[in-house]
Amino acid sequence: MKKTTIYRILGIDPGTNYMGYGVLEVEGKQLRAIVLGDIDLHKIADPYDKLRYIFERVRGLIAEYEPREVALESPFFGQNVQSMLKLGRAQGVAMAAALSANKPVAEYAPTRIKQAITGTGAASKQQVAAIVTRTLKIEDTPRRLDATDGMAVALCHYYSTTSPLNNLLGTSRVKGLGGEKTARKRGSKSWSQFISEHPDKVIE
Repeated sequence: MKKTTIYRILGIDPGTNYMGYGVLEVEGKQLRAIVLGDIDLHKIADPYDKLRYIFERVRGLIAEYEPREVALESPFFGQNVQSMLKLGRAQGVAMAAALSANKPVAEYAPTRIKQAITGTGAASKQQVAAIVTRTLKIEDTPRRLDATDGMAVALCHYYSTTSPLNNLLGTSRVKGLGGEKTARKRGSKSWSQFISEHPDKVIE
C-alpha cells in the first residue's frame, strides 16, 4: 500500500502594517488549516527595524511549522511608487527569510490568487475569506482578513502545483504576474523601468 505524503505550505500576504500568513497541511487530497494569523507591524516606526522583524518572524514560523514550500503574494503596480517600494521590500525580506531556511519559494499575483480561490480576479477580501474558511472548515473568521489572505496564498499554491494542466505548463504557472504568457501579454516591467517611464508617480 502506497504511503500518503504529508507536507505543509506556508502562505504569506506581505504588508507594511500587517503581514498575513497561513500554514496549510496537505495529506493526499485532504487539506487542513494548521494556523493562520497576522504579524503586527504598524507599531514599529523604524522601517529597518520593521524589515528585521519580518525576517525574524518568518524564520520563526518556518522553524515552528516546518513547511516544505513557501508561497508569497507578489507586489502589484499601484499609483503610489513609495508604497509599492515599501511593499516590495517587505515581500523581499520575507522571501529572503524563506530562502535562508532552504525552502523553495513561489509567488503569485493578487488577481491570480483571487481567481484560484473564488473564480474571479476581482473578488473582495471578504469573498476570499468566506471561501477560505468554508473550504478549510475554519469556524471563526479571523478579526483581520490579512490572515485569510495569507492562507489563500497557500491554497493558490496548492491548486497550482497539483493541477495536471499547470504541471504541463511548467514554468508558466508560478510567476509574479500570473505566468510567463500573461506577463508577456501585459508587458512585465522591472521597478526601475516602471519608474523611468512614470517619473510623475515618484514622490520626493
